[in-house]
Amino acid sequence: MIVEQRVYRLHTGKVPEYLRVYGEQGRAIQERILGNMIGWFTANEFGELNRVVHLWGYQSLDDRAARRATLAADPGWLAVLAQIVPLIKSQESTILTPTPWSPIGGER
Repeated sequence: MIVEQRVYRLHTGKVPEYLRVYGEQGRAIQERILGNMIGWFTANEFGELNRVVHLWGYQSLDDRAARRATLAADPGWLAVLAQIVPLIKSQESTILTPTPWSPIGGER
């Protein structure tokens, strides 16, 4: 198993709008196509603000690539992107591999 950590740094004050659009329109699409959502987070008070962080689990890089390609071709997702991309200042994607003792995906 691998985990993708996606960090979106949004323009100041745009987190509520981003979350509204994503929650109302994007979440169901991503959950259906990407599958294993591990968590969604915001930074509200401490550290770097105006960002959202989400984690998605995949069986492999090939699994991730196939699911991301399906998402990128989905008309509903493209409509969501048209609304949320202008809110995003920058983004970062990191692939994480669980350690053997990790509760998610590690060997026990």
